[in-house]
Amino acid sequence: MKEKTQVEDINRGFYDFRFEEDEKDMLQSGITPDIIREISEEKNDPQWMREFRLKSLEIYNSTEMPPWGPSIEGLDMSKIVTYIRSKSRMNNQWEDVPQDIKETFERLGIPQAEREKLAGVGAQYDSELVYHNVRREVAEQGVVYTDLESAMYDERYADMIREHFMKLVPPTDHKFAALHGAVWSGGSFVYVPKGVHVDIPLQSYFRLNAQGAGQFEHTLIIVDEGAYLHFIEGCSAPKYYVASLHAGCVELFVAKNATLRYSTIENWSKNMYNLNTKRAIVEEGGKIEWVSGSFGSHVSYLYPMSILHGRGARAEFTGITFAGEGQDLDTGAKVVHAAPETSSYMNTRSISKSGGVNTFRSAVTVNRNAVGSKSSVSCESLMLDSISRSDTIPAMDIRTDDADIGHEAKIGRISDEAVFYLMSRGLSEENAKALIVSGFADNVSKELPLEYAVEMNNLITIEMKGSIG
Repeated sequence: MKEKTQVEDINRGFYDFRFEEDEKDMLQSGITPDIIREISEEKNDPQWMREFRLKSLEIYNSTEMPPWGPSIEGLDMSKIVTYIRSKSRMNNQWEDVPQDIKETFERLGIPQAEREKLAGVGAQYDSELVYHNVRREVAEQGVVYTDLESAMYDERYADMIREHFMKLVPPTDHKFAALHGAVWSGGSFVYVPKGVHVDIPLQSYFRLNAQGAGQFEHTLIIVDEGAYLHFIEGCSAPKYYVASLHAGCVELFVAKNATLRYSTIENWSKNMYNLNTKRAIVEEGGKIEWVSGSFGSHVSYLYPMSILHGRGARAEFTGITFAGEGQDLDTGAKVVHAAPETSSYMNTRSISKSGGVNTFRSAVTVNRNAVGSKSSVSCESLMLDSISRSDTIPAMDIRTDDADIGHEAKIGRISDEAVFYLMSRGLSEENAKALIVSGFADNVSKELPLEYAVEMNNLITIEMKGSIG
């Protein structure tokens, strides 16, 4: 792959390459009990999971579509393929991965990143994990990083998974959580033992190659008492002209005095409906740090939630969202202060251009017993033209007088004076605007993993091309 030496080398179509799928590997589209049974049979699910899937389908069929947020009328579930058979079993050796899948991830730079910067990597292609590996020195610390389905059959972890699976995000939570419970496939399981500090991040990458398909991976992470982990999640898909769906689920369990940093960089194609659900529960003295970059998809509903369950638990959410032509991104975060002296902080930036729509939606709940809690929400939105839109919808439910809660929101457009000044210093109009936008996003982008921050700034520069007028 050509080294990216300057922004002109980067092309937004970088993610649009694809390989042909064999139709015999794709189950029938739609969601029926027979399809759910077939998925369960393909996976040789234990009996409790077979029953769980069918019960989730019942909940899905009896639950209404979300009555708020961007329209998802273009998503016809009868046309979505919910499961694609893997071309190979899951591998721990890169050379054993099928050639076209290997080429996909090599183009995306995953093997190189693993060699240089990561303690472990999982790679999912369509419905299944195709590669999973963890450095020997990390495994020797007792860290478990494997695909969720293998762990479910391992007697060392089977009870742990059954105890935690879809307990934070039950199928009754909303319609697409129920859908996930019925058709989930793939995803990762991570366990970090007490006191273990994983110095180098783990990463999972999800690639949806097939046309008109859904991806429903499940990520389950347990960070035990006093431990630390940084987990990075990346995802992309080529562009098609029919709807695709991503309805994954992330459940994070952060024990006493533990810290988990969860970074997500989402670069789905603009035909994708991204209806993902993420939730963490944090015990006494623990901390969850969310870092979120949302740069793709046609429609997004994405609100990572933190439940501060123990005294002194903390949550931080840092997010950047970029909505261009044909995108309606409804994103934000939720936090529940369920114990005394808990604290939360949300800091987000959103950028809209070419008719793109950004909605920041936050929810802060402080329970009656959460005395001495603090929460601060700061969101800033920048519109680059007169046809784009940005909205802020905060919600606060404070049930104690002994709490310190603040909210600040700013929505604006690029200053003509600032653009004129930069042009007077020799910059073109498009480069002047790109510089202003990059500066606006700087305090958020610096929280992203380095290579993703660079990619974000490149994306901003590219998206600005041709936007003038």
